[in-house]
Amino acid sequence: MRHWFLCLMLLLLPLAGAAQDSVLERLETSESGRQWDAVGRLDINGAGFCTGALIAPDLVLTAAHCLFDKPTKTRIDPGSFEFLAGWRNGRASAYRQVRRAVVHPDYVYDQDVTSSRVRNDLALLELHQPIRNTTVVPFDTTEHPRRGDEVGVVSYARDRANAPSLQQVCKVMARQEGMLIMSCDVDHGSSGAPIFAISDGRPRIVSVVSAKAEVKGQRVALGTDLAEPLAHLKSQLESGHGFAVPNAPRTKRITVGGARRDIGAKFISP
Repeated sequence: MRHWFLCLMLLLLPLAGAAQDSVLERLETSESGRQWDAVGRLDINGAGFCTGALIAPDLVLTAAHCLFDKPTKTRIDPGSFEFLAGWRNGRASAYRQVRRAVVHPDYVYDQDVTSSRVRNDLALLELHQPIRNTTVVPFDTTEHPRRGDEVGVVSYARDRANAPSLQQVCKVMARQEGMLIMSCDVDHGSSGAPIFAISDGRPRIVSVVSAKAEVKGQRVALGTDLAEPLAHLKSQLESGHGFAVPNAPRTKRITVGGARRDIGAKFISP
């Protein structure tokens, strides 16, 4: 994730306050992380990572820019991605390779953060095999939140790469041209992290983290207004679009837990 301390022009929109945001809670134990095991670390070619979330047994939602190589600005082969569901202290609840990926057709990978780039910064990854583990339950998605609504975020980051952290309460400060400005605490590696609204005791994804920035001296997270771009991506997958092995066979073999060597991934800014 790039553009720390980016100053944004918010087209004169007032920002909702964030005085009662909660602090980050590290989910280091099985008990504390149980509800969030469908959030995982998305390891990229052994060289970096983003955050992703399972929204179906074989679909991971993340940010589109995670699928691009920063120096060459070209797409990274999805076959080099691995989704580590519930990754915590060297173990995951499930490990899956990616067989196919789609990004929003209007997404343009470049070095500048604009409302258009953030609005379309969304990708869906199809896994080689679905995750059918009773402890890894895919999240539902829901309609966009309103300004002032409370949301939360679960993410990995540069200084918390081996366990996710939860910020249970942050706020939607503004909505602008399909982009959400939120008071959530994110850092490098949080790209693609799910933003949740909680209703009836159940977390539902309303956005994903695209970038971090500074607005009027306050650190903020930027994300897409999810509903419309996600529907478009699902339609693309259903019609056979995507890059990398589109005709790979599907099986129902799963791997859950078990000892596993450290992959030795180094952090980069995806």
